[in-house]
Amino acid sequence: MDNYTSVIILLSSLWVFLHLLKLSKNSNSRLPPGPKPVPILGNLPHLGDKPHRTLANFAKTYGPLFSLKFGSVTTIVISSASVAKEMFQKHDRALANRQVSAAVRANGHDKCSVAWLPVCPKWRTLRKISAINLFSTQRLDASQTLRHEQVSKLMKYVEECCNKGEAIDVGGVAFTTSLNLLSNTFFSFDLASYNCVNSGEFKDLVWRIMEEIGKPNLVDCFPVLRFLSVLSVNRKLMGYGNKLNEVFEGIIEKRLENYCNVNGKDGDVLDTLLRIMNENESDLSLDDIKHLLMDFFTAGTDTTSSTLEWAMTKLLRDPEKLTKAQVELEQVLGKEKKIVGESDISKLPYLQAIVKETLRLHPTTVFLLPRKASNDVELYGYTIPKNAQIFVNVWAISRDPNHWKNPDVFSPERFLEHNIDWKGQDFGFIPFGSGRRICPGDMLAFRMLNLMLGNLLHGFNWKIADGLRPEDLDMNDKFGITVQKAVSQRIVPCPK
Repeated sequence: MDNYTSVIILLSSLWVFLHLLKLSKNSNSRLPPGPKPVPILGNLPHLGDKPHRTLANFAKTYGPLFSLKFGSVTTIVISSASVAKEMFQKHDRALANRQVSAAVRANGHDKCSVAWLPVCPKWRTLRKISAINLFSTQRLDASQTLRHEQVSKLMKYVEECCNKGEAIDVGGVAFTTSLNLLSNTFFSFDLASYNCVNSGEFKDLVWRIMEEIGKPNLVDCFPVLRFLSVLSVNRKLMGYGNKLNEVFEGIIEKRLENYCNVNGKDGDVLDTLLRIMNENESDLSLDDIKHLLMDFFTAGTDTTSSTLEWAMTKLLRDPEKLTKAQVELEQVLGKEKKIVGESDISKLPYLQAIVKETLRLHPTTVFLLPRKASNDVELYGYTIPKNAQIFVNVWAISRDPNHWKNPDVFSPERFLEHNIDWKGQDFGFIPFGSGRRICPGDMLAFRMLNLMLGNLLHGFNWKIADGLRPEDLDMNDKFGITVQKAVSQRIVPCPK
């Protein structure tokens, strides 16, 4: 009897094992195709130092939806407008949560960040606060004067360099302007100046944070090793994140010492956030405010300055397009008006087309922040399994030859020929994302980019520094959460 029972148990176990193996094979067979992984590490050795380009090349072989293994984690990559459209229109809810890396968890940022929280009541509260009190059209219109003041400071600094014949680091100057535009919107004062090293230090700090978050990490690829994250991740990022937090904590503490909002009127964004925090039954805490500030200052400075640097570099490589933009500015504004205002931008379609084309070729984040499947999803004829992480390769989508004519050519004219929006509904052009996780600061970013670029082009002529010719300009990039120019671009402002 014992032998008989043992045989039954053995056969039953074998049947269950074979059945599960069959189910596994069926499930895997419905995964999107992809390159063969190596044992244990999966496809990690294939990525290289520019994974956005590597994955774009994979799409040419395996199609616009393919799968990879990052260690033990199934990873799905979306590389075309048609797949992105199906994802965002049909499966946005099921694919809306985040795949949170150990780097983001390092200082608890994932628990308070509107960028990294899962879709939950707290996320909805922070998103609503951002949409209504920070980035609504009404709020942005009300803060136009602050941005115009900062652009005037930028133009004054560039004029000083012009008079001295000095070159400027266009990325650094754009970062200082972006930083002060944000700091005046949030705090009503400048965080940096053009003649001081603190702007460069802040820029380097933001880039280091972006770089660390963008790096593949052993713990993220092998979740069973999560207990090791304290040793493998926290040290560097904790240092960078803590430095940034110290800046915000000091500002908030000083404001709280003098905070008295008895009449209910808000001054800047920090006043608004403190007022909301002090309201009865408010869900907003001081920690939430600090992490919101980290979200907006990391996302709103490096990305804007990098895009402006790419735009100026592209125009210097193509003087005809630079001249065309300057002619449009002069025709609309005249020679006497020195400063381009936000109210002028709607009358400058070619300027807007330059910004859009720059965002197409050099999107602010080459992969949208990674998502995670809440359940099995049928997409493009394949199965996206529960808990798979999803990368939307915006860089590849923006250069998809099936969607764009001559996709690698800088041609702002394509945006004049076709009415293509950047707000997440034209799925071949989603530099700020789409769906419920679209960047809440997209409107502010677009205004700032047009404002800064328009003023630099209208106020001065430009030449390349260091004796370089247009064809000599270094167009290589370096990878983090954002992709920057590998070599900072130095240019010389000249009088018109």
